[in-house]
Order: sequence, then structure tokens, then C-alpha cells
Amino acid sequence: MNVTIDKNSGYCFGVEFAIQMAEDELAQQETLYCLGDIVHNRMEVERLHALGLRIIDREQLEQLHDAKVLIRAHGEPPATYELALRNNIELIDASCPVVLKLQNRVKHAFDASTRQNGQIVIYGQPGHAEVTGLTGQTLNQAIIVMTEQDLDQVDFSRPVTLFSQTTKSTAGFYHMKAVMEARIQAAGGTLDSFDANDSICRQVSNREPALAKFALEHDVVVFVSGRKSSNGKALFSVVNKNNPRSYFVENEQELEDEWFHGAESVGICGATSTPMWLMQRVKDRIEEVAEHVA
Repeated sequence: MNVTIDKNSGYCFGVEFAIQMAEDELAQQETLYCLGDIVHNRMEVERLHALGLRIIDREQLEQLHDAKVLIRAHGEPPATYELALRNNIELIDASCPVVLKLQNRVKHAFDASTRQNGQIVIYGQPGHAEVTGLTGQTLNQAIIVMTEQDLDQVDFSRPVTLFSQTTKSTAGFYHMKAVMEARIQAAGGTLDSFDANDSICRQVSNREPALAKFALEHDVVVFVSGRKSSNGKALFSVVNKNNPRSYFVENEQELEDEWFHGAESVGICGATSTPMWLMQRVKDRIEEVAEHVA
């Protein structure tokens, strides 16, 4: 059985940068706080916890004073920076540059749309850290949509500016854009009042066609990702669509021997939040299984 790890899988630049910043800080101090999981991967969070990284939530941040706190790649709303100033918290800002640029675009669009009685709509997952940071640029007035039903919140007789969470599916974004255009026309509006911005990270979206090809090249595909990863869910759907013998696991302990019966070729891939060391552990386990699976 030939077992191959997809060379294009693993951390995107933003996540790699955040984890490197955390490791650099922890090399100089015993404890570093991080606002929310540094990455949506339980195994990596546990590894960094052993080094001294402590995950805190917003309520805990409010009680913290005179400390260092890491801002992860997802970015944060303005309120977090204001709180840090009040509590004398030094922020180690590992916000992804792509996310920071999008926050700036959303803020400018919100300022402009306010003057035109318009609305900011974000195609993204409600409650996701990046989406929280984006809506913070709009004084929390942005409308968040994931499904067509969510569009009922939008007044299509008024101007609409659409953005996307950077890790969402490209196909999903363009489907939502088409549905919104149809609703605008049905409401008697004009598409001149609709500004759709494809703000999906290309380092993420370019993985979709590459993963589709990778999935077709193997008898069985094992996709490794944290279950909380929005990007992981989107990319696994691409894999599963192209290869029905694909399986989603968090780690090597979730592998089932029967998945590999009759397989000559197994591919391992993962999300932008999946560390390469974890995919290697999955590969090692599959190679052990291969020795006694006919």
C-alpha cells in the first residue's frame, strides 16, 4: 500500500506565523495567554499547552491585568484592543495580514454604506472568531449569513455590500452572490446598488482544485482536521465529493482498519489548521495497518 501526504496541505501562512510567534514568546517566558484557541486543532493546542500557552476567553481577558496576550491569526474587533489598553495588557498581535486587510476594507465599506443607508453582509459562520473581528468593524451591525434563509434579514430595497470570511468555500460564496442578485431584482432593485467582494484567501481557495485532483488520485483519502475548523469542513466536502472513500479524522486514533481493505493507494491531506506532524502520525499508523490488512 502506497501512503502519501499531500504536499500542499497543512498550515497556511497566517497560522504558521501565529504559532511561530507563540513559540518564540514561550522560549522567553513560562506562560503566555492566548485569546481563544490559537488554531482549530485540538492536538496542536495540547502541544502548545505543554509549552506554557494558556487559552482564555473574553470574560477571563476582562479580569486580566499587566500580562501578555497573543492575538491569533483570526484577528480581533476594536473592543479587544481598547480593553487591552485599559487593563495594561501587552498584545502579541499575530493577526493574519489577509484578515487585517479585510477588516480595513469592511470598516471603510461600513463608513461609506452608513452614508447611503446601506447594509454590510458577511458570508461566514456566526460566532467564528474571524467573523467576530469583522463585525466589530461595523459596530456589530453587519448581517451574517450562512444559508439562503439567513438572507431574510437583508432589506434588498437598500444598498448591500457583501464580503466573505476568508476561509469559506468559493463555490458557496458565488452561490450566495447569485441568490442575492436574484432577490435584489425580485425586490425591484438594481444591481448597481450591490457590491460583492470575493474576500476569500487565495491560499485557501486555491487548495480546493488541488485537493479535488489529489482525492481522485487515491483509492482512499484520510482528511485530518480539528472538528471546529470551518476551513476543514469546507475542504473535506471537496475531497468527499470527488472520492466517496474519504474519511475525516482528528488524529491517528480515529482510524478504522476496514477503511483500507483492498486499497493500493492512500492519500492524507488536511486543513490550513492541520500541522504536518499530525499528518505524519496518521501516515505512520496507516502504514502499520497496511502490514496486516489484505
